[in-house]
Amino acid sequence: MYSTEIKAYTQLTPQIVQQLSKLTLSIPELNNPQTAAELEQKLINKNILILIAYVEGEMAGFKLGYAQSEQTFYSWLGGVHPDFRKLGLAKSMLAFQENWAMQQNYHTMTVKTHNHFNAMLNLLVNQKYHITAVIEASEVPNHKLHLQKQL
Repeated sequence: MYSTEIKAYTQLTPQIVQQLSKLTLSIPELNNPQTAAELEQKLINKNILILIAYVEGEMAGFKLGYAQSEQTFYSWLGGVHPDFRKLGLAKSMLAFQENWAMQQNYHTMTVKTHNHFNAMLNLLVNQKYHITAVIEASEVPNHKLHLQKQL
C-alpha cells in the first residue's frame, strides 16, 4: 500500500503557484494547462483552498477551489497524474474540500465538468452532486455540466 498525504493551503505563495503550474502540465485532460500568472490572476483576493496530494512524497494531484459567495464554494480545477490514478486521491481531495467548506460555513458546493470526463462525472454523482445545468456544445461529449451539492 502506498503512503498518501493531502496538504491544504489557504494562501497562494510563489512556491505553491509553481507546484500547481507544474501539476497542471502533467494532467492530460487539462487541454490548457494553467501558467503561474493565470493561477495567480484567478485566485488572487479570493477565499481559497488549495489541496496537493502526494504519494510516497511525490506530487500526484491537486484540487483548487474558491468562494463564489458567502454560502457557495466552487470546486474549480483539479486532477490526478495518470501514474497515480485508481488510488482514491480524487475522492479523498473532494471529501477534504467538502469538509473544509462545511467548517467555513459554506452551504453549497458547485463544480463544472464536461460530459466526456466519465470518471469525474461518476465521482460527483456517487458523492451526491446533482446536475443543475447543461451547456450544450456542438457534440454531446463536449456538453458542459454544472453540478452542485448541499453540504
